[in-house]
Amino acid sequence: MADRQILLDFEKPIVELENRIAQIRELANENDVDMVEQIHLLEQRAELLRREIFSGLGAMQRMQIARHPRRPSTLDYVQAITDEWMELHGDRRGNDDPALVGGLARINDRPVVILGHQKGRDTKDNMTRNFGMASPGGYRKAARLMDHAHRFKLPIITLIDTPGAYPGVSAEEQGQGEAIAANLRQMFGLGVPIICTVIGEGGSGGALGIGIGDHIMMFENSVYTVATPEACAAILWRDSAKAGKAAEALKITAPDLKRLGIVDYVIDEPLGGAHRLPLKAAENLKAALVENLDRLSKLSIEELQELRYQKFRKMGVFLES
Repeated sequence: MADRQILLDFEKPIVELENRIAQIRELANENDVDMVEQIHLLEQRAELLRREIFSGLGAMQRMQIARHPRRPSTLDYVQAITDEWMELHGDRRGNDDPALVGGLARINDRPVVILGHQKGRDTKDNMTRNFGMASPGGYRKAARLMDHAHRFKLPIITLIDTPGAYPGVSAEEQGQGEAIAANLRQMFGLGVPIICTVIGEGGSGGALGIGIGDHIMMFENSVYTVATPEACAAILWRDSAKAGKAAEALKITAPDLKRLGIVDYVIDEPLGGAHRLPLKAAENLKAALVENLDRLSKLSIEELQELRYQKFRKMGVFLES
């Protein structure tokens, strides 16, 4: 049964029906009445209702799922998909940003470097992780680990989940824009396979800082956007209440971005979102990673770099009639 404290608005009809089923089951047990058939019919109805609701989600509803507090994080996926994991710390310039984690891992005995944004589970954890908004030190730590991967010929896997890079004064003083730009330049030149996956919220330059790759994937209910719908609505209409309208116009969902050629593959989520069955979501992610690591590892350095270059050159091309 869904957690009342983190229940999304469009899930309420499902939860009400599930509560009703639980009440009927409890009454049947207390009064020793056989209501197995009736309960089964109600469970089928609840499943149909869930499929109907989740098959017709709008952009803002998918955004709500992407921001769900129980949605699996980078470290959750790392724990589920790797055989070994050793987190590495520090940018070697005096900083170790907990909002962006990275390290060495093995997936099916293949050594890789994994990088990803890390949000918190509760308010205290989110404060520590800065809500997944990385500082310049985080992006420089990522650059150091990517250089390590290039030197030792290790594929790079990035997991993107951030509302954006940290916009505070201290980040600007430390060169936020330069740190992200340096990562973009570096990733285009790396001679190893790079697979990027948006696991939750892919926001603006904060996402792009670890988002240049040979194969770009998104989870079904993740979002990838140049600006949050709330920010876009405030800029265009001076009314953040129009965030839903902005979300639809921005084309931020995985199906829209696949259609536009921004992402290469959409990873299926368990019905109701990755937070309902996180291990199944991790299984789907691992299968997609292994398949594409096998494919990309057969390419030469020159082929990888050309593939990466052509992929991003094609983005944003349009025709005027």
